Amino acid sequence: MGRTEEKIRELAQKAAEGLGYTVESVELLGSGQRLLLRISIDKEGGVTIRDCELMSREIGAMLDVEDIIPSRYNLEVSSPGLDRPLKGPADFKKQTGKLIRVTTRTPFDGQTFLVGRLQKAEDNSFLIAVGEKELEIPYSAVAKARLEIEI
Repeated sequence: MGRTEEKIRELAQKAAEGLGYTVESVELLGSGQRLLLRISIDKEGGVTIRDCELMSREIGAMLDVEDIIPSRYNLEVSSPGLDRPLKGPADFKKQTGKLIRVTTRTPFDGQTFLVGRLQKAEDNSFLIAVGEKELEIPYSAVAKARLEIEI
């Protein structure tokens, strides 16, 4: 993450705390005059369109005052979604008991793509139930992980 994104994240976290949200991600995409600032927020019970509107107004005003982004940009505030990415021990711990899909860098039980129930999350690894088997996977072996949508 570049220095500009770090400054934006700091402002976004300040705005989010005041509104009762957490910042899940900050991305500044594109270059030149075609920049997109994408901020993902969350809160207990989920995010509504109204939450996104409030956060957009708050962070937009703060960014205008601070003038961190030197060119024009489009601001997009959204929730992380039902199939939100899992990016570390804290995310995994919050989602214990839920169905997840994981792509690993090395095979576990002969597979690099796993879908199963997250049983437990520790600081260095997590336990996933895939069918009848429970597999312990270190975070260092994870290429991608997301919640699986359950209908």
